[in-house]
Amino acid sequence: MRTFFAIAVAVSLFVTPLHAAPLAMLRTGLEEKVVEHTLKNGLKLLMVERHTSPTVAAWIRFRVGSVDERSDERGIAHLLEHMLFKGTTTLGTTNYAAEKPLLDSIEQAGQSLIAEKAKRDKADAVRVTELTQQLSKLEAEAGRYVVKDEFFELYSKNGGVGYNAFTSRDGTTYLISLPSNKLELWAAIESDRMQNAVLREFYTERSVVMEERRRSYDSDPESKLWETFLASSYLAHPYGQPTIGWMSDIENLTRTKAERFFHDYYGPQSAIVAIVGDIDTAATIALVERYFGAIPPGKKPAPVTTIEPKQAGERRIEVVAESEPTLLLGFHKPAISAADDYVFDVVSTVLGHGRTSRLYKKLVLESQIATDVSVFDAPGSRFPNLLVFNSNPRAPHTIREVEQVILAELERLKKEPVSERELQRVLNGIDFEEARRMGTNGGLARNLTEYEALTGSWRYMSEYRRKVAAVTPADIQRVARTYFTQENRMVGFIATKGAENK
Repeated sequence: MRTFFAIAVAVSLFVTPLHAAPLAMLRTGLEEKVVEHTLKNGLKLLMVERHTSPTVAAWIRFRVGSVDERSDERGIAHLLEHMLFKGTTTLGTTNYAAEKPLLDSIEQAGQSLIAEKAKRDKADAVRVTELTQQLSKLEAEAGRYVVKDEFFELYSKNGGVGYNAFTSRDGTTYLISLPSNKLELWAAIESDRMQNAVLREFYTERSVVMEERRRSYDSDPESKLWETFLASSYLAHPYGQPTIGWMSDIENLTRTKAERFFHDYYGPQSAIVAIVGDIDTAATIALVERYFGAIPPGKKPAPVTTIEPKQAGERRIEVVAESEPTLLLGFHKPAISAADDYVFDVVSTVLGHGRTSRLYKKLVLESQIATDVSVFDAPGSRFPNLLVFNSNPRAPHTIREVEQVILAELERLKKEPVSERELQRVLNGIDFEEARRMGTNGGLARNLTEYEALTGSWRYMSEYRRKVAAVTPADIQRVARTYFTQENRMVGFIATKGAENK
Protein backbone atom coordinates (compact mmCIF):
# COMPACT_ATOMS: atom_id res chain seq x y z
CA MET A 1 0.00 0.00 0.00
CA ARG A 2 1.19 3.48 -0.72
CA THR A 3 0.73 6.31 1.76
CA PHE A 4 -2.48 7.64 0.26
CA PHE A 5 -4.51 4.55 0.93
CA ALA A 6 -3.21 4.37 4.48
CA ILE A 7 -4.56 7.91 4.89
CA ALA A 8 -7.84 6.85 3.31
CA VAL A 9 -8.23 4.20 5.99
CA ALA A 10 -7.44 6.75 8.70
CA VAL A 11 -9.97 9.34 7.60
CA SER A 12 -12.68 6.77 7.30
CA LEU A 13 -12.43 6.40 11.11
CA PHE A 14 -10.03 3.47 11.27
CA VAL A 15 -13.06 1.38 10.58
CA THR A 16 -12.78 -2.11 11.98
CA PRO A 17 -10.31 -1.70 14.84
CA LEU A 18 -11.69 1.65 15.94
CA HIS A 19 -15.22 0.30 16.12
CA ALA A 20 -14.10 -2.01 18.90
CA ALA A 21 -14.13 -1.81 22.68
CA PRO A 22 -11.44 -3.63 24.70
CA LEU A 23 -12.49 -6.22 27.22
CA ALA A 24 -9.80 -5.02 29.60
CA MET A 25 -11.32 -1.54 29.71
CA LEU A 26 -14.87 -2.81 30.00
CA ARG A 27 -13.92 -5.14 32.86
CA THR A 28 -12.60 -2.19 34.84
CA GLY A 29 -15.84 -0.33 34.32
CA LEU A 30 -15.56 2.05 31.38
CA GLU A 31 -19.21 2.97 31.85
CA GLU A 32 -18.43 4.01 35.42
CA LYS A 33 -15.16 5.78 34.58
CA VAL A 34 -16.50 8.18 31.93
CA VAL A 35 -18.00 11.32 33.46
CA GLU A 36 -20.24 13.45 31.23
CA HIS A 37 -21.05 17.11 31.66
CA THR A 38 -22.94 19.36 29.24
CA LEU A 39 -22.57 23.13 29.45
CA LYS A 40 -25.61 25.37 28.99
CA ASN A 41 -24.23 26.52 25.61
CA GLY A 42 -24.24 22.92 24.35
CA LEU A 43 -20.57 21.95 24.74
CA LYS A 44 -20.30 18.26 25.67
CA LEU A 45 -17.48 17.35 28.07
CA LEU A 46 -16.33 13.74 28.53
CA MET A 47 -13.73 12.96 31.22
CA VAL A 48 -11.81 9.93 32.42
CA GLU A 49 -9.47 10.06 35.40
CA ARG A 50 -6.24 8.10 34.92
CA HIS A 51 -3.48 8.73 37.43
CA THR A 52 -0.79 6.49 35.95
CA SER A 53 1.25 9.51 34.78
CA PRO A 54 1.03 13.29 35.34
CA THR A 55 -0.25 13.91 31.81
CA VAL A 56 -3.53 14.58 30.08
CA ALA A 57 -4.89 14.29 26.54
CA ALA A 58 -7.37 16.95 25.43
CA TRP A 59 -9.32 16.47 22.21
CA ILE A 60 -11.93 18.80 20.73
CA ARG A 61 -14.16 17.35 18.05
CA PHE A 62 -16.50 19.61 16.07
CA ARG A 63 -19.49 17.96 14.43
CA VAL A 64 -18.64 19.81 11.24
CA GLY A 65 -16.91 18.30 8.23
CA SER A 66 -16.74 18.76 4.50
CA VAL A 67 -20.05 16.93 4.11
CA ASP A 68 -21.67 19.99 5.73
CA GLU A 69 -20.40 22.47 3.15
CA ARG A 70 -22.61 24.12 0.53
CA SER A 71 -21.58 23.96 -3.11
CA ASP A 72 -19.85 27.37 -2.91
CA GLU A 73 -17.97 26.37 0.27
CA ARG A 74 -16.25 23.16 -0.81
CA GLY A 75 -12.85 22.86 0.78
CA ILE A 76 -13.60 25.43 3.45
CA ALA A 77 -13.54 23.01 6.42
CA HIS A 78 -10.11 21.76 5.39
CA LEU A 79 -8.81 25.29 4.82
CA LEU A 80 -10.17 26.34 8.23
CA GLU A 81 -8.16 23.53 9.79
CA HIS A 82 -5.06 25.35 8.50
CA MET A 83 -6.32 28.80 9.40
CA LEU A 84 -7.20 28.05 13.02
CA PHE A 85 -3.50 27.64 13.81
CA LYS A 86 -2.90 31.28 12.85
CA GLY A 87 -3.87 32.80 16.18
CA THR A 88 -6.42 35.13 17.73
CA THR A 89 -6.76 38.82 18.46
CA THR A 90 -4.12 38.40 21.18
CA LEU A 91 -2.05 35.43 20.00
CA GLY A 92 -0.17 35.34 16.71
CA THR A 93 0.11 39.12 16.44
CA THR A 94 2.28 41.90 17.83
CA ASN A 95 -0.39 44.57 17.34
CA TYR A 96 -3.87 43.51 16.29
CA ALA A 97 -5.18 47.09 16.23
CA ALA A 98 -2.65 47.98 13.55
CA GLU A 99 -3.06 44.66 11.76
CA LYS A 100 -6.86 44.74 11.48
CA PRO A 101 -7.16 47.54 8.85
CA LEU A 102 -4.63 45.74 6.67
CA LEU A 103 -6.59 42.48 6.97
CA ASP A 104 -9.72 44.33 5.83
CA SER A 105 -7.87 45.79 2.84
CA ILE A 106 -6.50 42.34 1.98
CA GLU A 107 -10.01 40.92 1.98
CA GLN A 108 -11.28 43.68 -0.29
CA ALA A 109 -8.44 43.10 -2.75
CA GLY A 110 -8.89 39.32 -2.56
CA GLN A 111 -12.59 39.46 -3.31
CA SER A 112 -12.01 41.91 -6.19
CA LEU A 113 -9.39 39.59 -7.68
CA ILE A 114 -11.71 36.59 -7.45
CA ALA A 115 -14.54 38.57 -9.07
CA GLU A 116 -12.32 39.67 -11.95
CA LYS A 117 -10.96 36.17 -12.55
CA ALA A 118 -14.52 34.83 -12.52
CA LYS A 119 -15.09 36.67 -15.81
CA ARG A 120 -12.78 34.06 -17.38
CA ASP A 121 -11.92 35.00 -20.98
CA LYS A 122 -13.50 38.43 -20.48
CA ALA A 123 -11.36 39.25 -17.45
CA ASP A 124 -9.18 42.34 -17.67
CA ALA A 125 -5.62 40.97 -17.63
CA VAL A 126 -4.16 44.30 -16.54
CA ARG A 127 -6.67 44.53 -13.68
CA VAL A 128 -5.86 40.97 -12.60
CA THR A 129 -2.15 41.81 -12.51
CA GLU A 130 -2.74 45.00 -10.55
CA LEU A 131 -4.94 43.26 -7.98
CA THR A 132 -2.49 40.39 -7.63
CA GLN A 133 0.34 42.79 -6.94
CA GLN A 134 -1.81 44.81 -4.54
CA LEU A 135 -2.78 41.68 -2.64
CA SER A 136 0.83 40.56 -2.38
CA LYS A 137 1.94 43.98 -1.12
CA LEU A 138 -0.82 44.14 1.50
CA GLU A 139 -0.05 40.64 2.74
CA ALA A 140 3.62 41.59 3.11
CA GLU A 141 2.66 44.66 5.14
CA ALA A 142 0.34 42.66 7.38
CA GLY A 143 3.03 40.02 7.76
CA ARG A 144 5.09 42.45 9.82
CA TYR A 145 2.65 41.97 12.70
CA VAL A 146 2.42 38.17 12.48
CA VAL A 147 3.95 35.97 15.17
CA LYS A 148 4.39 32.59 13.52
CA ASP A 149 3.25 29.41 15.26
CA GLU A 150 2.57 31.06 18.64
CA PHE A 151 0.04 28.36 19.62
CA PHE A 152 2.63 25.67 18.94
CA GLU A 153 5.38 27.54 20.76
CA LEU A 154 3.24 28.09 23.85
CA TYR A 155 2.27 24.44 24.04
CA SER A 156 5.81 23.24 23.32
CA LYS A 157 7.41 25.44 25.99
CA ASN A 158 4.93 24.03 28.50
CA GLY A 159 5.52 20.37 27.69
CA GLY A 160 2.77 19.90 25.11
CA VAL A 161 3.27 17.20 22.46
CA GLY A 162 1.28 15.91 19.51
CA TYR A 163 -0.39 19.25 18.81
CA ASN A 164 -2.33 18.57 15.63
CA ALA A 165 -5.66 18.63 13.82
CA PHE A 166 -7.45 16.70 11.09
CA THR A 167 -10.52 17.25 8.97
CA SER A 168 -12.65 14.57 7.36
CA ARG A 169 -16.00 14.49 5.66
CA ASP A 170 -17.62 13.81 9.03
CA GLY A 171 -15.90 16.26 11.37
CA THR A 172 -12.91 18.31 12.50
CA THR A 173 -10.66 17.50 15.48
CA TYR A 174 -7.96 19.40 17.38
CA LEU A 175 -5.74 17.50 19.82
CA ILE A 176 -2.89 17.93 22.28
CA SER A 177 -1.21 16.00 25.10
CA LEU A 178 0.39 17.96 27.89
CA PRO A 179 1.34 17.86 31.57
CA SER A 180 -1.76 17.77 33.73
CA ASN A 181 -0.72 20.94 35.58
CA LYS A 182 -0.90 22.81 32.27
CA LEU A 183 -4.55 21.99 31.56
CA GLU A 184 -5.57 25.57 32.34
CA LEU A 185 -3.21 26.77 29.61
CA TRP A 186 -5.08 24.51 27.17
CA ALA A 187 -8.42 25.91 28.35
CA ALA A 188 -7.22 29.49 27.95
CA ILE A 189 -5.82 28.92 24.44
CA GLU A 190 -8.70 26.85 23.07
CA SER A 191 -11.48 29.01 24.49
CA ASP A 192 -9.73 32.08 23.06
CA ARG A 193 -9.50 30.38 19.67
CA MET A 194 -13.17 29.37 19.75
CA GLN A 195 -14.20 32.99 20.34
CA ASN A 196 -11.52 35.16 18.81
CA ALA A 197 -9.82 33.29 15.98
CA VAL A 198 -8.27 35.58 13.37
CA LEU A 199 -7.88 34.10 9.89
CA ARG A 200 -4.70 36.05 9.12
CA GLU A 201 -2.55 35.14 6.10
CA PHE A 202 -5.71 33.70 4.54
CA TYR A 203 -4.81 34.10 0.87
CA THR A 204 -1.23 33.01 1.49
CA GLU A 205 -2.48 29.85 3.20
CA ARG A 206 -5.04 29.29 0.47
CA SER A 207 -2.11 29.18 -1.98
CA VAL A 208 -0.45 26.59 0.28
CA VAL A 209 -3.57 24.43 0.11
CA MET A 210 -3.73 24.82 -3.66
CA GLU A 211 -0.13 23.59 -3.87
CA GLU A 212 -1.06 20.71 -1.56
CA ARG A 213 -3.86 19.84 -3.96
CA ARG A 214 -1.51 19.96 -6.99
CA ARG A 215 1.21 17.92 -5.30
CA SER A 216 -0.78 15.35 -3.37
CA TYR A 217 -3.84 14.89 -5.55
CA ASP A 218 -3.60 16.21 -9.11
CA SER A 219 -0.04 14.90 -9.63
CA ASP A 220 -0.44 11.61 -7.80
CA PRO A 221 -2.10 8.83 -9.83
CA GLU A 222 -3.40 6.91 -6.81
CA SER A 223 -4.92 10.03 -5.29
CA LYS A 224 -6.46 10.95 -8.61
CA LEU A 225 -7.93 7.46 -8.88
CA TRP A 226 -9.32 7.71 -5.34
CA GLU A 227 -11.02 11.06 -5.98
CA THR A 228 -12.46 9.86 -9.28
CA PHE A 229 -13.62 6.62 -7.69
CA LEU A 230 -15.52 8.43 -4.92
CA ALA A 231 -16.94 11.08 -7.24
CA SER A 232 -18.25 8.30 -9.50
CA SER A 233 -19.64 6.37 -6.52
CA TYR A 234 -21.70 9.33 -5.26
CA LEU A 235 -23.67 11.11 -7.95
CA ALA A 236 -25.80 13.12 -5.51
CA HIS A 237 -24.53 12.83 -1.93
CA PRO A 238 -21.71 15.18 -0.81
CA TYR A 239 -19.58 12.20 0.24
CA GLY A 240 -18.44 12.21 -3.38
CA GLN A 241 -16.75 15.60 -3.01
CA PRO A 242 -13.11 15.72 -1.86
CA THR A 243 -12.48 17.16 1.60
CA ILE A 244 -9.72 19.39 0.24
CA GLY A 245 -12.09 20.65 -2.49
CA TRP A 246 -11.58 20.77 -6.23
CA MET A 247 -9.05 23.34 -7.42
CA SER A 248 -11.73 25.74 -8.68
CA ASP A 249 -13.46 25.48 -5.29
CA ILE A 250 -10.30 26.47 -3.41
CA GLU A 251 -9.57 29.33 -5.82
CA ASN A 252 -12.94 30.92 -5.01
CA LEU A 253 -12.83 30.68 -1.22
CA THR A 254 -12.66 34.00 0.61
CA ARG A 255 -11.83 34.91 4.18
CA THR A 256 -15.37 36.28 4.54
CA LYS A 257 -16.85 32.88 3.66
CA ALA A 258 -14.46 31.12 6.00
CA GLU A 259 -15.20 33.48 8.89
CA ARG A 260 -18.93 33.02 8.42
CA PHE A 261 -18.55 29.23 8.34
CA PHE A 262 -16.37 29.31 11.45
CA HIS A 263 -18.55 31.63 13.52
CA ASP A 264 -21.73 29.79 12.54
CA TYR A 265 -20.59 26.22 13.19
CA TYR A 266 -17.38 25.98 15.25
CA GLY A 267 -18.92 26.99 18.54
CA PRO A 268 -19.77 25.10 21.71
CA GLN A 269 -23.03 23.79 20.21
CA SER A 270 -20.96 21.61 17.85
CA ALA A 271 -18.09 20.78 20.21
CA ILE A 272 -17.32 17.55 22.03
CA VAL A 273 -14.37 17.78 24.41
CA ALA A 274 -12.65 14.71 25.85
CA ILE A 275 -10.10 15.14 28.64
CA VAL A 276 -8.39 11.94 29.72
CA GLY A 277 -5.58 11.54 32.22
CA ASP A 278 -4.34 12.85 35.55
CA ILE A 279 -7.30 15.08 36.37
CA ASP A 280 -9.75 15.78 39.14
CA THR A 281 -13.18 15.55 37.56
CA ALA A 282 -14.91 18.22 39.63
CA ALA A 283 -12.03 20.66 39.18
CA THR A 284 -11.97 19.97 35.43
CA ILE A 285 -15.67 20.71 35.10
CA ALA A 286 -15.17 23.99 36.96
CA LEU A 287 -12.21 24.85 34.72
CA VAL A 288 -14.11 24.18 31.49
CA GLU A 289 -17.15 26.05 32.75
CA ARG A 290 -14.97 29.05 33.64
CA TYR A 291 -13.28 29.27 30.24
CA PHE A 292 -15.92 27.96 27.84
CA GLY A 293 -19.22 28.49 29.66
CA ALA A 294 -19.79 32.09 28.56
CA ILE A 295 -19.14 31.46 24.86
CA PRO A 296 -22.45 31.95 23.02
CA PRO A 297 -23.60 29.03 20.88
CA GLY A 298 -23.74 29.37 17.14
CA LYS A 299 -25.73 27.33 14.65
CA LYS A 300 -25.72 23.68 13.80
CA PRO A 301 -25.15 22.85 10.12
CA ALA A 302 -28.32 22.17 8.17
CA PRO A 303 -29.09 18.44 7.99
CA VAL A 304 -27.69 16.64 4.97
CA THR A 305 -30.94 15.50 3.41
CA THR A 306 -29.64 14.24 0.06
CA ILE A 307 -29.96 10.48 -0.29
CA GLU A 308 -27.74 8.78 -2.84
CA PRO A 309 -29.93 7.06 -5.45
CA LYS A 310 -29.60 3.30 -5.53
CA GLN A 311 -26.98 2.24 -8.03
CA ALA A 312 -28.56 0.44 -10.97
CA GLY A 313 -25.51 -1.16 -12.54
CA GLU A 314 -21.78 -1.64 -12.24
CA ARG A 315 -19.67 1.47 -12.78
CA ARG A 316 -16.09 1.14 -13.99
CA ILE A 317 -13.65 4.03 -14.07
CA GLU A 318 -10.09 4.10 -15.35
CA VAL A 319 -7.19 6.48 -14.76
CA VAL A 320 -4.38 6.22 -17.30
CA ALA A 321 -1.01 7.13 -15.79
CA GLU A 322 2.65 6.21 -15.69
CA SER A 323 2.21 4.33 -12.46
CA GLU A 324 2.02 0.87 -11.02
CA PRO A 325 -1.46 -0.64 -11.64
CA THR A 326 -3.89 -0.27 -8.75
CA LEU A 327 -7.35 -1.73 -8.23
CA LEU A 328 -10.25 -0.35 -6.19
CA LEU A 329 -13.41 -2.37 -5.77
CA GLY A 330 -16.29 -0.90 -3.78
CA PHE A 331 -19.83 -1.72 -2.71
CA HIS A 332 -22.40 0.66 -1.21
CA LYS A 333 -23.30 -0.20 2.39
CA PRO A 334 -25.14 1.28 5.40
CA ALA A 335 -23.83 3.90 7.84
CA ILE A 336 -22.21 3.22 11.20
CA SER A 337 -25.38 2.93 13.28
CA ALA A 338 -27.10 0.37 11.04
CA ALA A 339 -27.33 -3.24 12.21
CA ASP A 340 -25.65 -4.55 9.06
CA ASP A 341 -22.61 -2.33 9.65
CA TYR A 342 -21.46 -4.75 12.35
CA VAL A 343 -21.70 -7.57 9.83
CA PHE A 344 -19.59 -5.61 7.36
CA ASP A 345 -16.93 -5.14 10.03
CA VAL A 346 -16.74 -8.91 10.42
CA VAL A 347 -16.59 -9.36 6.66
CA SER A 348 -13.77 -6.85 6.22
CA THR A 349 -11.71 -8.52 8.96
CA VAL A 350 -12.25 -12.03 7.63
CA LEU A 351 -11.36 -10.97 4.09
CA GLY A 352 -8.63 -8.40 4.43
CA HIS A 353 -7.19 -7.68 7.86
CA GLY A 354 -3.87 -9.30 8.62
CA ARG A 355 -1.75 -12.06 7.15
CA THR A 356 -4.27 -14.75 8.09
CA SER A 357 -7.15 -13.07 6.25
CA ARG A 358 -8.59 -14.83 3.24
CA LEU A 359 -7.59 -12.33 0.59
CA TYR A 360 -4.08 -11.79 1.94
CA LYS A 361 -3.45 -15.53 1.86
CA LYS A 362 -5.00 -15.96 -1.58
CA LEU A 363 -3.51 -12.90 -3.33
CA VAL A 364 -0.19 -12.31 -1.56
CA LEU A 365 1.01 -15.51 0.09
CA GLU A 366 -0.30 -18.34 -2.06
CA SER A 367 -0.74 -17.17 -5.66
CA GLN A 368 1.57 -14.12 -5.25
CA ILE A 369 -0.38 -12.24 -7.90
CA ALA A 370 -0.59 -9.12 -5.72
CA THR A 371 1.83 -7.23 -3.50
CA ASP A 372 -0.80 -6.26 -0.95
CA VAL A 373 -4.50 -6.04 -0.21
CA SER A 374 -6.63 -4.04 2.22
CA VAL A 375 -10.32 -3.70 3.05
CA PHE A 376 -11.80 -0.59 4.66
CA ASP A 377 -14.85 1.67 4.94
CA ALA A 378 -14.80 4.99 3.10
CA PRO A 379 -15.24 7.91 2.76
CA GLY A 380 -17.03 8.54 6.07
CA SER A 381 -19.35 6.90 8.61
CA ARG A 382 -22.19 9.34 9.35
CA PHE A 383 -24.00 8.40 6.14
CA PRO A 384 -24.18 5.28 3.97
CA ASN A 385 -20.70 4.58 2.70
CA LEU A 386 -18.60 2.04 0.79
CA LEU A 387 -16.75 -1.14 1.65
CA VAL A 388 -13.59 -0.82 -0.44
CA PHE A 389 -11.09 -3.44 -1.55
CA ASN A 390 -7.70 -2.13 -2.65
CA SER A 391 -4.88 -4.14 -4.17
CA ASN A 392 -1.81 -3.79 -6.38
CA PRO A 393 -1.03 -6.59 -8.86
CA ARG A 394 2.44 -8.08 -8.85
CA ALA A 395 3.99 -8.01 -12.35
CA PRO A 396 3.32 -9.67 -14.71
CA HIS A 397 -0.16 -10.26 -13.24
CA THR A 398 -3.02 -7.94 -14.14
CA ILE A 399 -5.77 -6.01 -12.43
CA ARG A 400 -8.32 -8.36 -13.96
CA GLU A 401 -6.69 -11.37 -12.28
CA VAL A 402 -6.77 -9.68 -8.87
CA GLU A 403 -10.37 -8.58 -9.40
CA GLN A 404 -11.46 -12.11 -10.23
CA VAL A 405 -9.90 -13.50 -7.03
CA ILE A 406 -11.68 -10.89 -4.90
CA LEU A 407 -15.01 -11.51 -6.62
CA ALA A 408 -14.57 -15.27 -6.17
CA GLU A 409 -14.04 -14.79 -2.43
CA LEU A 410 -17.19 -12.65 -2.24
CA GLU A 411 -19.14 -15.42 -3.97
CA ARG A 412 -17.69 -17.91 -1.50
CA LEU A 413 -19.08 -15.78 1.35
CA LYS A 414 -22.55 -16.15 -0.15
CA LYS A 415 -22.35 -19.94 -0.35
CA GLU A 416 -20.13 -21.15 2.51
CA PRO A 417 -20.69 -20.27 6.17
CA VAL A 418 -17.73 -18.54 7.79
CA SER A 419 -16.09 -20.83 10.34
CA GLU A 420 -16.31 -20.33 14.08
CA ARG A 421 -12.52 -20.11 14.14
CA GLU A 422 -12.59 -17.12 11.81
CA LEU A 423 -15.29 -15.42 13.87
CA GLN A 424 -13.21 -15.93 17.01
CA ARG A 425 -10.22 -14.40 15.23
CA VAL A 426 -12.34 -11.30 14.62
CA LEU A 427 -13.10 -11.00 18.33
CA ASN A 428 -9.46 -11.61 19.25
CA GLY A 429 -8.45 -8.83 16.89
CA ILE A 430 -10.96 -6.47 18.49
CA ASP A 431 -9.60 -7.19 21.95
CA PHE A 432 -5.98 -6.75 20.93
CA GLU A 433 -6.31 -3.62 18.80
CA GLU A 434 -8.59 -1.74 21.13
CA ALA A 435 -6.68 -2.64 24.26
CA ARG A 436 -3.57 -1.33 22.52
CA ARG A 437 -5.18 1.88 21.29
CA MET A 438 -7.25 2.72 24.33
CA GLY A 439 -4.38 2.02 26.67
CA THR A 440 -3.24 5.57 25.92
CA ASN A 441 -4.95 8.77 27.03
CA GLY A 442 -5.01 10.04 23.46
CA GLY A 443 -6.49 6.83 22.09
CA LEU A 444 -9.36 6.88 24.56
CA ALA A 445 -9.95 10.61 24.04
CA ARG A 446 -10.12 10.04 20.30
CA ASN A 447 -12.62 7.20 20.63
CA LEU A 448 -14.83 9.12 23.03
CA THR A 449 -15.06 12.17 20.76
CA GLU A 450 -15.44 10.16 17.55
CA TYR A 451 -18.26 7.94 18.74
CA GLU A 452 -20.09 10.70 20.53
CA ALA A 453 -20.02 12.69 17.29
CA LEU A 454 -20.85 9.87 14.91
CA THR A 455 -23.43 7.85 16.79
CA GLY A 456 -24.70 10.28 19.40
CA SER A 457 -23.12 8.40 22.30
CA TRP A 458 -19.63 7.23 23.22
CA ARG A 459 -21.35 4.14 24.67
CA TYR A 460 -21.40 2.72 21.17
CA MET A 461 -17.94 1.32 21.84
CA SER A 462 -19.10 -0.36 25.05
CA GLU A 463 -21.75 -2.24 23.10
CA TYR A 464 -19.65 -2.95 20.05
CA ARG A 465 -17.97 -6.23 20.92
CA ARG A 466 -21.23 -7.78 22.08
CA LYS A 467 -22.93 -6.86 18.81
CA VAL A 468 -20.06 -8.18 16.72
CA ALA A 469 -20.07 -11.41 18.75
CA ALA A 470 -23.75 -11.80 17.88
CA VAL A 471 -23.04 -11.81 14.14
CA THR A 472 -23.72 -15.28 12.73
CA PRO A 473 -22.51 -17.06 9.59
CA ALA A 474 -26.08 -16.72 8.28
CA ASP A 475 -25.92 -12.93 8.77
CA ILE A 476 -22.74 -12.82 6.71
CA GLN A 477 -24.28 -14.86 3.92
CA ARG A 478 -27.36 -12.64 3.88
CA VAL A 479 -25.32 -9.43 3.73
CA ALA A 480 -23.05 -10.85 1.04
CA ARG A 481 -26.01 -11.84 -1.14
CA THR A 482 -27.71 -8.47 -0.60
CA TYR A 483 -24.81 -6.10 -1.16
CA PHE A 484 -22.07 -7.88 -3.10
CA THR A 485 -23.89 -7.71 -6.41
CA GLN A 486 -22.82 -6.50 -9.83
CA GLU A 487 -25.45 -3.75 -9.74
CA ASN A 488 -24.01 -2.38 -6.48
CA ARG A 489 -20.38 -2.59 -7.56
CA MET A 490 -17.85 0.18 -8.28
CA VAL A 491 -14.57 -0.68 -9.99
CA GLY A 492 -11.67 1.72 -10.42
CA PHE A 493 -8.16 1.08 -11.63
CA ILE A 494 -4.95 2.66 -12.82
CA ALA A 495 -3.69 1.47 -16.15
CA THR A 496 -0.49 2.26 -18.02
CA LYS A 497 -1.22 3.74 -21.41
CA GLY A 498 -1.34 1.00 -24.02
CA ALA A 499 -1.06 -1.81 -21.48
CA GLU A 500 -3.50 -4.67 -21.29
CA ASN A 501 -4.86 -4.07 -17.78
CA LYS A 502 -8.56 -4.33 -18.31
